[in-house]
Amino acid sequence: MSSTASSRASRQMIPEKIYDALVSARTADKVTLFFRDGRAVSGALIFNPFKGSGRVIDIEKESSVDFEIDQIRDLRLA
Repeated sequence: MSSTASSRASRQMIPEKIYDALVSARTADKVTLFFRDGRAVSGALIFNPFKGSGRVIDIEKESSVDFEIDQIRDLRLA
């Protein structure tokens, strides 16, 4: 495994940790979600823990992105 691949793998959260972080971040003003496909999206978070899906709304760009929990690689509170 190359050092780039191993460093990328080390930054990935396990699904249970992602779920817990999403539940905790529902009250945060702004979050940044890092997707497995390389995208990063910041904004207000709406997360439905029963469905395992949600939406990030970027007020400034007037856009939103829907997601499923299995698409998320990492989460940061902004």
